[in-house]
Amino acid sequence: MGKVLPAIASARDVHWGEDAGMDAWLHHFKTENNIEHLMNPENVASDEQLKFMVALDDKQIFIPCSDETLSCLLEEKPSDELMREYGRIWLHTVRLIRKHAFNKYHERKVMGFCRLRFKTHLSSRIMIPSRLLKRMNSIVLTQCSLVDPSSGEKLAANRNAFEYFKNPATDRMLYSTPSECMFNPDLRDLRSELDIIELIRLMYFSTMPELWSAGTPSYLDTESEMNKPCPTSHSLEVLLGSEKDDRKTILFLPESSGGIVFDLYFIRALLRLGHKVILALKEGFLFDAPTYWDAMQDPVLLELCKTAKMVPNDTISKNLLLALLRSHRFLIISDGMREKLNLYKTNVTFSRAWKECDIVFAKGAANYDNLLNCGHSFTRDVLGFYRKHDGTFVLEAKSRASNIRKFSEEAINDMANRIIESMRKEKQKGRSVMFYSAVIGSIPGETNTAIKIVNTFVAHLRKRLDSAFIINPAEHFEEGMDGDDLMFMWEQVQRSGLLDVWRFQTVEDIETSFGLLDHKVPSIWSGKDSTFSTGCTKEMRIALDVQKRNPELQIIGPSSEKFFRRAEYGVGKYYDAGITSM
Repeated sequence: MGKVLPAIASARDVHWGEDAGMDAWLHHFKTENNIEHLMNPENVASDEQLKFMVALDDKQIFIPCSDETLSCLLEEKPSDELMREYGRIWLHTVRLIRKHAFNKYHERKVMGFCRLRFKTHLSSRIMIPSRLLKRMNSIVLTQCSLVDPSSGEKLAANRNAFEYFKNPATDRMLYSTPSECMFNPDLRDLRSELDIIELIRLMYFSTMPELWSAGTPSYLDTESEMNKPCPTSHSLEVLLGSEKDDRKTILFLPESSGGIVFDLYFIRALLRLGHKVILALKEGFLFDAPTYWDAMQDPVLLELCKTAKMVPNDTISKNLLLALLRSHRFLIISDGMREKLNLYKTNVTFSRAWKECDIVFAKGAANYDNLLNCGHSFTRDVLGFYRKHDGTFVLEAKSRASNIRKFSEEAINDMANRIIESMRKEKQKGRSVMFYSAVIGSIPGETNTAIKIVNTFVAHLRKRLDSAFIINPAEHFEEGMDGDDLMFMWEQVQRSGLLDVWRFQTVEDIETSFGLLDHKVPSIWSGKDSTFSTGCTKEMRIALDVQKRNPELQIIGPSSEKFFRRAEYGVGKYYDAGITSM
């Protein structure tokens, strides 16, 4: 490393544009770890998608690992801990090859290939260990024609855990009432206290792998563990709230097979309390981690998940996700990954599930590291729990970023209904209702200019048009709303059946706006119109759909064919980098 990098105490301190050497390292880091969106837009989350999950300041970069791992990667000399972790990954790789190679010749070939790739990554020492593990796994799976080498072990672990849970002794441990609860004078408080005790006990069970592996401990030892107090259990109680509070939507991230059985009983308890749960399983093989396909094939998981709605769509829309949560209180999705939690590599459905939930339950040391042992703040409250190597149970919460405001479906519906009511009143007065669709966030760095020219042109229209009620989206913005929230709100307004005219911004509109501002049209705006916006493209599809039911609707602006050069509306943004072929 040519230049000594600046000291970084935490991932939250990493920003673009503060040190040229650090910027160069960050570009190298993102490229080598394959987490640069522009280089792999199909498989790496955009900044807009990341912001569904991570609270990022201007020019702040998200680092998908713990602060400790980041510190190791930044060190000029090889870190002992990082090299030990790389060594463990190599041992995993060797064991996988020796167990699943076709023959000795094939074993030597795959081993040699992996050794060459591993040495390359080892020399750079810039790979996040979880990314290196995933990369080595991918090589072995491809070379040995494997889908899930651990399927048999996972089936056995789930079967053992299920049998353990069904044992009458386990039932007595789980549901026996602690003597101290009898002193609670209020029945409501007692009920809440008992619910939390049940949840904590299920957490204890789910983090004890010895319960589903060889050498199951005695029931006396397990009961002793069950009766240990959890000094941080109050954080669980605070996050879930009392019976007077609104019920929560929870995104649950499991850790391992075997443990998933107790996780599902934990989820059943949450459902009984009135909460909604989205369970995110792995997309594919990651040793003993439960996968989406396990839930569709494993007899134990099929039994425990029979009330769940499986969601196979990796790019679900906000509308559909909210509709599913209204009709099903338990959803199962894929997180889009074959590695430990890495928010850059999650799919759209997982990102939207995170955004629409109230709490993320993150189980396991890896999830705990990447969410609670990192300096980043997140858009939702996170509750992490796992068991240390010495058997100590850890439960800790991280509050969502203080500047993040969550807009509930009800709140967005209320905003839409207020606009719809104003439209209805204006129509009753005999005025025609016009909606103006325009470029707002479609040209990077030009949002303020876009709002100014939209407001200028709408003011111009209001002076020229008699008895017209014009809806200008730029006048209906609340701080904290993102693209998903706004599109969800406006679609309700647009489909209300109250629109008489739907006008889409043209090149002439933009030129007129700059003329009214007494400015020349900047080159970046030259020739632009609403067809350069994916948000407007989505709105043109809606307009055409509404016109089928309301033939009197007048659509004014560029022809619809020009819009459909653009890709479908993306994640939290209004533009696409390129135009697809027709």
